[in-house]
Amino acid sequence: MALELERTCPECGSETFYRAASTTVHLGEKVKWHCTDCEYGFVQIDGIDSSTA
Repeated sequence: MALELERTCPECGSETFYRAASTTVHLGEKVKWHCTDCEYGFVQIDGIDSSTA
């Protein structure tokens, strides 16, 4: 279980996100990620990213 994710934030350009929460739902694992420098966040469900879906 990774606690950090390296990815470019579309709001501020930061390179690091932290794992804010996770739970298991009927579709798989739901993970909320938040940028370390701003308020931008996104959700992944079973590896599928909400910001690109």
